[in-house]
Amino acid sequence: MKKLLALLLALAMIFALAACGEAKTEAPKTEEPAAEAPAEEAKEETPAAEEPAAEAPAEEAKDYSGYTIRIYSNSNSTERVDWLIAAAADAGFTISLDTNEVYSGDAAAIQAANENKDGDLIFGLNETRWGQLVGGQYENLSVMDWTPSWADEVGAFKYDGKAYGIVIQNVLMLYRTDEFGTNGEELHFDHWADVVNSGYTWYRQNKVGGTTNANINSAMLYPFVDPASPAGGISVDGWKTLWKFCADGKFGGDEWKYGIEPLNRGDVQVTEFYSSSLYGSIDTAADSSEHPLKGTLNPENWALADIKDGTYYIAEYLGILDRADRTEEETEAVKAFAEWFGSAAVQAQWGEEFDSFPCNTVAAAELYPDGIPAIYQIPNFALNEVEGGMTYAEYVAAHSAEWTNILTNLGFYWKDAADAPAEPDWDNLDWATLTQKAE
Repeated sequence: MKKLLALLLALAMIFALAACGEAKTEAPKTEEPAAEAPAEEAKEETPAAEEPAAEAPAEEAKDYSGYTIRIYSNSNSTERVDWLIAAAADAGFTISLDTNEVYSGDAAAIQAANENKDGDLIFGLNETRWGQLVGGQYENLSVMDWTPSWADEVGAFKYDGKAYGIVIQNVLMLYRTDEFGTNGEELHFDHWADVVNSGYTWYRQNKVGGTTNANINSAMLYPFVDPASPAGGISVDGWKTLWKFCADGKFGGDEWKYGIEPLNRGDVQVTEFYSSSLYGSIDTAADSSEHPLKGTLNPENWALADIKDGTYYIAEYLGILDRADRTEEETEAVKAFAEWFGSAAVQAQWGEEFDSFPCNTVAAAELYPDGIPAIYQIPNFALNEVEGGMTYAEYVAAHSAEWTNILTNLGFYWKDAADAPAEPDWDNLDWATLTQKAE
């Protein structure tokens, strides 16, 4: 029946086409010019209408690869550097960026930029460093005026006309909920520092430097703010607590490069880790453990510690450095790269590749169409006002050098427990000396 119907329809179409052909041959000749005129007009107008559209891609594809853009960043793992160099090359840029084997951490990155005096651009760091950088506290570094087209897409994460947010980071306290952790008991703390009395084992870092390490310390010291204290604006009880965190915490040598690794293997019950790369680490957890963490966005055997204070957030920024020896054409290349790298499209790719959460709201919506992940919904105490009228982030910035000196001078974060120094005599310390850089 269907074949017969199809055959009838085909015959009907043939007859219809034949009828149209007959009608065309019988049409009066006087109507032909009227019919042809629109066709002629269309032919004349089409090329003119298409010319601008054909030229636009040529402007967007301008090649800036003739100038090597020198970049400094603490977000410089080998994977990130390799990805960015390749992506930049595809976009018409040549960049130079050292991996963390050359320097590691925000302090080292900005120190290298200040000493080498050859930088075109800096990205990463945090509010502490950017406040200092924009404020002109580094002898050889000056941030030039610059406003990208996507400036309004990053909300409050900007130093207007100078630097603009690209990535939001925070530090997290995680724990296992299975037999390698709390056996189903939920962890609820008022402060990060409460972990030292939790009865569980926890990971602690092995060195003073590094962005994540500094953020962990900032989170631990938050409840001990005391502007009147000579101990770097932190009460002595705060330093005692941080010492206990170090002395009783576990560190496993070079195998424990990051806090997620011992938790994944079940060597500790509680750990600290940074938000970027968390989900990716859990996705691949089975590659390095016989009893790995499971459940990326929907945890199965791990959870976030519920901490009443919240956690310490930072935002990483992107800014262009002034260079007296750079030509206008070279500066144009640097600006074009910054425009490209901070754009929603590239930041969405960067976030997808490295599990980072973009400041750019357009990029964030593209990455997380179903809503913001739980790790970015934790309250942010970095922006809470503390005693003295500063936000805590500003307070950290004002005292970070003193804190680094205290940690270094007292010998915090030893690698080997056998080499642990004796606990300081807290009641008889010369804080005026300890807050100064060691000779």
